[in-house]
Amino acid sequence: MIEIRGLSYFVAQVENLSHWQRYAEDVLGMQVRPAPAGGLYVKMDERPFRMLIVEGSEARYVASGWELASEQAFTAALAHLDGQGVEWQAGSAEDIDQRGVQALVVVRDPSGNRHELSWGHRSDCLPFVSPQGVPRFVTGDMGLGHTVLPAPDFDATLAFAKDVLGFSLSDIFNFRPDPSAPPIRIHFLHCGNARHHSLALAEYPVPSGCVHVMVEVDSMTEVGRAHDRHQAQGVQLSATLGQHLNDRMTSFYMKTPSGFDLEYGFGGLQVDWAEHSAFEFTRVSIWGHDFSVGQQGA
Repeated sequence: MIEIRGLSYFVAQVENLSHWQRYAEDVLGMQVRPAPAGGLYVKMDERPFRMLIVEGSEARYVASGWELASEQAFTAALAHLDGQGVEWQAGSAEDIDQRGVQALVVVRDPSGNRHELSWGHRSDCLPFVSPQGVPRFVTGDMGLGHTVLPAPDFDATLAFAKDVLGFSLSDIFNFRPDPSAPPIRIHFLHCGNARHHSLALAEYPVPSGCVHVMVEVDSMTEVGRAHDRHQAQGVQLSATLGQHLNDRMTSFYMKTPSGFDLEYGFGGLQVDWAEHSAFEFTRVSIWGHDFSVGQQGA
């Protein structure tokens, strides 16, 4: 079994890197610097980066980077992939250097999502100093946050996430936009940390390659300040402020320069998995989170 510790990083693509630089610094409150072999590192904690932005003709999400604990865990993961008959590709020397890891392999799930498995991140031990005065983001051993990926081939992709990548179910949402049609399934999955979910799979295609990513700050004040910054910078709102039912996150959603959404939140549930019971919830949020605003003027 593959034992993923958390979402180490993600890779996104944009035509003009300066758009992401302004968004990261002026709205998210994160640091930006050039990455090896081109692109931008977006820094939100003590690691050199948690977001890698590369240049390309199509604005989109490129890959999810999943962290393993050690070389032994990485070797065991390769053996597991081989045992499951899953094709994998070794990362190039350039990719390994750019991601700042010891080793890297790439797999794709049945819906085409790119997953990068690595171990041994490289660190320069430099502190995070937010250009907007954000004290800290909630990361550490829980990873950068979570990612929600499109899974139109849902059953096979869910089986891949569980049986190949080693994720476990946190809970389920069956979205019913049309009561006369079958529900659209969204499953929330956790790995080797206390964050309620590090991955979720949604049963529909998304042109940008990602539904949303989530980053978490340590106070509601910082969510409010980020909300002010998104308005001041003219960034499109995707969902109003609200609190989710399943992970208790209080957050809002906004569009990134790569076309997918980013959830900026506070107060996410941390779970003792030995005590957790998975369940199906029938409302996305306890209050707020009006997603219809994302369709206005889009």
